[in-house]
Amino acid sequence: MINFKLNGKMVQLDVASEMPLLWALRDGAGLTGTKFGCGIGECGACTVTVEGASTRSCQIAVGDVEGLEVTTIEGLAENTADNNSNDEDGQTSLHPVQQAWIEEQVPQCGYCQSGMIMAVADLLNQNPTPSDDDIDAAISNICRCGTYPRVKKAIKKLSGQVSS
Repeated sequence: MINFKLNGKMVQLDVASEMPLLWALRDGAGLTGTKFGCGIGECGACTVTVEGASTRSCQIAVGDVEGLEVTTIEGLAENTADNNSNDEDGQTSLHPVQQAWIEEQVPQCGYCQSGMIMAVADLLNQNPTPSDDDIDAAISNICRCGTYPRVKKAIKKLSGQVSS
């Protein structure tokens, strides 16, 4: 049994400790927002945060997160201190990065976007006003659709460096 905090709640998964966190999340916890892309930690489709830091979940064993806090795309808004309230329709508010993604029409196919959003949320948490070089260094996620200009625009908008 592996115990860790997942999206703000303690969980216990009956999986092998050497299983990649990606598969423990998808198959063990039933959270399919984290995607399998390459399996070698290059594409970033599987990005989650572990203790607040972007982590490629295909490259870390679930046993390595024993007792730690893991956040997936499903828990991103819920784990944002100022987004814990519901909107007028009773829905959980989106995380600011998720909202910016919608406003800037970032996704095309969308497959890589959950990992990209998690990486951007981590970047902005660490560096609220990143330069282009900071963005390029921190966001190494691969998008087959080539939405990088829209990703960068959304990041710049969130950091107050560009207006709508």
